[in-house]
Amino acid sequence: MSDVSQVAHSLPMDPHLAAQLTSEQIQPYQYDPRDSVGTIFLRRTIRSGQAVQHAGNIVVIGDINPGAEIIAGGDIIVWGVLRGMVHAGYPDNENAVVCSLSLAPVQLRIAHLLSRPPEGFESQVRPETAAIKNGQIVVEPWVNGRSLRK
Repeated sequence: MSDVSQVAHSLPMDPHLAAQLTSEQIQPYQYDPRDSVGTIFLRRTIRSGQAVQHAGNIVVIGDINPGAEIIAGGDIIVWGVLRGMVHAGYPDNENAVVCSLSLAPVQLRIAHLLSRPPEGFESQVRPETAAIKNGQIVVEPWVNGRSLRK
């Protein structure tokens, strides 16, 4: 049995259709380093004084209150209001992003960069995403579920 046939028979699809695949159509999955450690999902609000650290991605379904701290080696996604401190891409992952339905952090870090809102800043009540572009943290609207990438 050829390599293509072995792969075709191991795929969860019609074996006749799978047998027609060529080796050029079957590519090994290229792992993203952020996928290798895993993602944790927190279905709660992170309150003042609480800290969450994880080597991979963190998804929070809830708010991050002022005084709370989230540190992730990968991305940080908040399905709620982000008002605490977040550090995505810790310590040096410049490809990490921070996304939130309402982005109003006390402090936002990505890799080695730090950003704070200006004094008297009023946050936009809309989904936004933050990423590193040209050596700076840039915040833009989170349009069509697409976050920023370089």
